[in-house]
Amino acid sequence: MAGEAMRQAASSLSDARPRSYWLDDPERPEPLPALTGDERCDLLVVGGGYSGLWTALLAKERDPGREVVLVEGHEVGWAASGRNGGFCAASLTHGLANGADRWPDEIAELEELGERNLDAIEETLVRYGIRCDFERTGEIDVATRPHELAGLRAWHRRTEEMGLGRTDFLDRDQVRAEIDSPAFLGGLWDRRGVAMLHPAKLAWGLKRACLGLGVRVFENTRALGLARSGPGVAVRTPYGRVLARRVALGTNVFPSLVRRLRPYTVPVYDYALMTEPLNAGQLASIGWRNRQGIGESAHRFHYFRLSADNRILWGGYDAVYPFGGRLNSALDQRPETFLTLAGQFFTYFPQLSGLRFSHAWGGAIDTCSRFSAFFGTALRGRVSYAAGYTGLGVGATRFGAEVMLDLLAGEPTGRTALTMVRSKPLPFPPEPFAWAGIGLTKRSLARADRHGGHRDLWLRTMDRMGFGFDS
Repeated sequence: MAGEAMRQAASSLSDARPRSYWLDDPERPEPLPALTGDERCDLLVVGGGYSGLWTALLAKERDPGREVVLVEGHEVGWAASGRNGGFCAASLTHGLANGADRWPDEIAELEELGERNLDAIEETLVRYGIRCDFERTGEIDVATRPHELAGLRAWHRRTEEMGLGRTDFLDRDQVRAEIDSPAFLGGLWDRRGVAMLHPAKLAWGLKRACLGLGVRVFENTRALGLARSGPGVAVRTPYGRVLARRVALGTNVFPSLVRRLRPYTVPVYDYALMTEPLNAGQLASIGWRNRQGIGESAHRFHYFRLSADNRILWGGYDAVYPFGGRLNSALDQRPETFLTLAGQFFTYFPQLSGLRFSHAWGGAIDTCSRFSAFFGTALRGRVSYAAGYTGLGVGATRFGAEVMLDLLAGEPTGRTALTMVRSKPLPFPPEPFAWAGIGLTKRSLARADRHGGHRDLWLRTMDRMGFGFDS
């Protein structure tokens, strides 16, 4: 950035609070007491993010008499579930393109299941009175370079030929009529397949619903290990243990209690800024009357949306992998990334010069080599798991919860018959190869963005191996 642009970006961050805007909310509930002593139950759910909360809720809906316990190492919703952008997508496969490339024979079924899953989420919010600013606005994928625009046109044609077209192609004037930025050359608008919501309020609402159905929730209760115990499973905690017939693991980015699964995911740190509320004049200068979520079609992309009080969340672009995959809370704050994001924001929206950011935060999400969740069981079917959502878990975790419960029931369903559910991604290599490979991939993706989308030898090799890094 030039000197003046850097000064503007830095000034805009001077009052930003170093925490998630979503979690910095007076409605944040007090944590529940930790587990002490022994607990017994039919189902133990480990993890108080979306994955665990949906599993506990659906388990009680399927069988109200089932004794369900949920343990969370800190507070419900404090990690990725309370830090994300609040894009709740119908896609179960990290987008239609990823799903069509990996599971072409069942992509139509996966898309239908995803649409039904998003409908079910909306119905659940109504049924339990969960107020989380849910708005089914859709999302526009925007192009900021000519090769991205050509790619969007080609993809729009392909989806129409596949019979899966549900997007409208927008040219430059049309996309700028929706949200006015000089950077935008065109876009694809998915009008119904994505909703915007307040992610922390969703987690807190699911927690209340679980408690209302009789789920016993223990916070500040870390699961330390699991082992077979008679016909069930024993899970150790700092002050006690849980003896359960079955266990569902919704730990995602945190090291799995099933050690053999750890090479399948790595943590990547994602970052976001939130502006102060826009006034009427600022809102008028950018349009955005339909309040869609926006995502870029570049490899290194931004995602952004309006909050209920008309702030702009601006995130993405940078992604940081810590050597060895070790989680480090110090990486939640990265001033150099925040400065880059702020500078890019004013390049996209010069008409908002002078706007300030109220919050700046980051945190780890889990990713796997196929970018969408994988599933399975351990301890001879006593334990199930879902992991690897790669940032698109706000909606897909509900489907993952259904899969975990199906697997624990041991009875085949349409979900468990899916190749997507029965297959696994490729594991990541050990260090230092993972560090070197991920770093080389990031550089190659940035180079592809600068050179018309051309994928170099390294990216083409990754594609052939099945890693397929494209976002």
